[in-house]
Amino acid sequence: EPKYPDMILSSSRDKTLIVWKLTRDEANYGVPQKRLYGHSHFISDVVLSSDGNYALSGSWDKTLRLWDLAAGRTTRRFEDHTQDVLSVAFSVDNRQIVSGSRDKTIKLWNTLAECKYTIQEDGHSDWVSCVRFHLTI
Repeated sequence: EPKYPDMILSSSRDKTLIVWKLTRDEANYGVPQKRLYGHSHFISDVVLSSDGNYALSGSWDKTLRLWDLAAGRTTRRFEDHTQDVLSVAFSVDNRQIVSGSRDKTIKLWNTLAECKYTIQEDGHSDWVSCVRFHLTI
């Protein structure tokens, strides 16, 4: 059961993530519940796990971070990109992670922050601006 069933998660150039609780009150529709700190540069992307308990962020500090939303802290740091991380995604089962970077690579990770594969051969000649999964296992 997610701690915040009705929420929005936002990332910013202020280097923070904010968990917003949706109150559905006209005067104050969204209320910040938690501010997450850890990245040392702009956060370019953030996604939620399908159960709503974890967030995954990508930053210009060249890292990804896996966040435990209930605890409000980073549980894993992913370090292998040589330039800004621009896009991140979870697989449907949340067991795999994909990232795209200004270093022109796509990386596949497990949730222990181990980079399993780097996809680059005959690939993009410029930044990888967006990545998404479609896996049929």
